Amino acid sequence: MTSHGANVFDIAKSKKIDVKEISDFSSNINPLGASKKTLEYLKDNLNLLFTYPDPKYIDLKKSIADYTNSNPQNIILGLGATEILKESIKYYQSANSMILSPCYSEYEEELEKINSRIFYFDLNYTDKFKINVDEIINAINLKKINLLVFANPNNPTGTILKKDEIKKILQNTNVKLIVDETYVEFCDQNIYSSGELTKKYENLLIVRGTSKFFSLPGIRLGYGLTSDIKLIENFKNKEVLWQINSVADICGQKMFKDDKYLNNVYSFIETRREYLLKELNKITNLEPIESKGNFILVKIHNEITSTKLRQILAQELMIIRDCKNFRGLDSSYFRFCILSDKENEKLLKSLRKIFN
Repeated sequence: MTSHGANVFDIAKSKKIDVKEISDFSSNINPLGASKKTLEYLKDNLNLLFTYPDPKYIDLKKSIADYTNSNPQNIILGLGATEILKESIKYYQSANSMILSPCYSEYEEELEKINSRIFYFDLNYTDKFKINVDEIINAINLKKINLLVFANPNNPTGTILKKDEIKKILQNTNVKLIVDETYVEFCDQNIYSSGELTKKYENLLIVRGTSKFFSLPGIRLGYGLTSDIKLIENFKNKEVLWQINSVADICGQKMFKDDKYLNNVYSFIETRREYLLKELNKITNLEPIESKGNFILVKIHNEITSTKLRQILAQELMIIRDCKNFRGLDSSYFRFCILSDKENEKLLKSLRKIFN
C-alpha cells in the first residue's frame, strides 16, 4: 500500500503527545483547512444523510463542470483520485508506458500490475528538473509509447508543463495521456490546467481530487475529466449504486463554488511559496528547486543526509519527506509542504541553525 506522508498518529502515540503538536510537512495538504462555507452547508444539510444520494449526482457533476470549464457528461467520479488513476491505467492496458523520473510511485506500481513495459523520462538536476516538451514528444514517438502518465505540477519536483505544451503533445503524438492535476489548483489554472482540452481530445484524461487543495482527504472524493466515451462507459459499468457518499456529494456541491475560499488559498500558497524559496536560497548548503506546487524540493550540498535531517527535525516535532526513495533522487534531497506562517518560520529557523 502506498503511503501518503507520515503517519502522525503513530508518531504522536509513540511520543505520548497530542497529534496537533506535530507539524506534518510531508502530507502536502492545504494548511488553511476546508471551506467554512462548505462545512456550514454540510452542517445545515445533515438531514440529507438520512436519504440516499442522487445516483446520477447531477448537482455534484454540474458544480465540478462549472469549476473546471468542462462538460458534465465528461465527468467520472471516484473514491479519491487514486481510484480513477488505478482503474484508468487498468482500462488502457498499454504495452509501452512512460512516466517521469522522479515521480509519484503509484503510477509505476499500477503499470507493473498490468505488465506494461515502463520507460522513464528522466528529469535532471542540471536542468533543475524542468520538463522539456519537445524531448518528451520525441521519446514518445521513438519508443512507440501508448500511455503517458504524469502529475502536473510534478511530485516531488514541483516542475510543470503549460496547457499549451500538453496540447502540443496531443497534437504531435498518438499517445493516451493521463494528467494528474492533484496540485494544479495551487498555481494559475488558466495557464497550467488542461481541463478544457478534454472537450477536443478524446485521448486525454485529467485526474483530480479534493484532499490537497480543499483539505478534505476524509471525504474521499476524486474526479476525472475525459471525452473518451468508452472510458466513461467502463467506469459506469464498474460503479456500484451510490458510489459517492452523501457527505462527499453535499460538500462537492458547495466547495467548488466558494470563490472567496478558492482565491484565499491560491493567494496564501503563492505568496508563502515565493517567500520560502527566497529564504531558503539564503541558507548555506541548501538549494530549493523552483516549484508550482504547495511543496518545495530542496537539495542539500553538504554531508548532512536527508535521513539525518528528518531525524533531527522529528525531534522538534516537524516531519519532512525524505526523498532518497524516489527514483532519480538520493539522500541529498528532501521535500516539505507549505504550512501556517508560524510553522513555516519554525522550520526556517531550524534549517538556518542546522546549515548556517
